[in-house]
Amino acid sequence: MLQTPAIVFCDVDGLLPVRGKMAPGFDEFNAALEHAAIPIVWVTHRTRLQIDDPRRKLGHNHPFIAEGGCGAYLPEGYFHLRPPKTVRLGRFTCLPIAEPQPAAAEALEELSAQTGVAVVPLRSLSPRELAQNSGLPAQQAELVRHPDFDELFFFAGAAEADVKRFVAESTNRHWQLRQRGVLWSLAVGANLKQCVRELSKLYARALRSQPKVVGVACNDAPELLEACDRGFLLVDSTTSTDASMAARKSQPARFREMELRSADVWERIVEALGGKS
Repeated sequence: MLQTPAIVFCDVDGLLPVRGKMAPGFDEFNAALEHAAIPIVWVTHRTRLQIDDPRRKLGHNHPFIAEGGCGAYLPEGYFHLRPPKTVRLGRFTCLPIAEPQPAAAEALEELSAQTGVAVVPLRSLSPRELAQNSGLPAQQAELVRHPDFDELFFFAGAAEADVKRFVAESTNRHWQLRQRGVLWSLAVGANLKQCVRELSKLYARALRSQPKVVGVACNDAPELLEACDRGFLLVDSTTSTDASMAARKSQPARFREMELRSADVWERIVEALGGKS
């Protein structure tokens, strides 16, 4: 692997298409980093299976972090030295941070029984119901049914007080309960910061140097940026809320805010990574 001044960890959930078009310029951004020998690690809430097609289309051959910090996935032979604790998932070597399934499925069942709050796991739905509830095309929706770590679900007619009680009990057990629109996910041990740290250590060992750890996040992704030495926060001013604007004002100075819709945003990030600005 070539020497590199930085490792980029990029939150791609708002950049890669599920429906519609990819964020303008993102494919060129990936190609520019590849040309500059700067690895870009994709960070996503999607599963390994969901992220596979976008990776192939953009020729992404670097590690990625999936399911919101549940695990870091390494292409075959990417690092010369094998990490000490890994599992084989599909064609990837994975550094598991969360407990693999069925841990989350069992935790969700236990939490539902303990609190008396009814939930519906997405894996239990028919293909038609799965597409309707996930909001995804049928083929993509089917990929949601097979996570490696977390468990996607929705509440079955629960009142707000029931949801709060469910969330509180999950917090008491130190499980990671995260809302994603109308859906929720439950993981046992997910930690995005630890994923970034473990991958950064592997890069430092392989390079025999300490490259800068740079985060690129869309709108609100404080957990990713907090794990990085510096970063770029991409904001869409047309959809920003008062809460998100207030949160951004509290970001440390090492995080540079940029307008996502700006025509040259990706070019400016590449120049900054190369020390040109």
